[in-house]
Amino acid sequence: MGMGTIRVYYTSVTGSRQVSEVKQKQAEVTRILDINKTKYELIDVSISEHLLQEMRAKAGNPNAVPPQIFNGDDYCGDFEMLYEATENEEVWKFLKMASIDKPAREEITV
Repeated sequence: MGMGTIRVYYTSVTGSRQVSEVKQKQAEVTRILDINKTKYELIDVSISEHLLQEMRAKAGNPNAVPPQIFNGDDYCGDFEMLYEATENEEVWKFLKMASIDKPAREEITV
């Protein structure tokens, strides 16, 4: 199976009070991806209602708000889930990307 492309659905326009919160989360998502040297595509849902609906359909949540992260068409999660994965050093797993250079060490619990 070929690697999908990491896609971040975001919005360049936010009309509500959530403005700064959404922008902050979006900035944090791209920062985390940049730190992990992950290539990604940004998809701006504010340019088309269709893209917003597509994001929600793929996320399986009719109320999903940006940013939402996908690997190809596979839903990875939202900002909170990515943040949690970062804390647990499981970003690759979250992004559904096999990190070949990182052996699975799940059986080791401290």
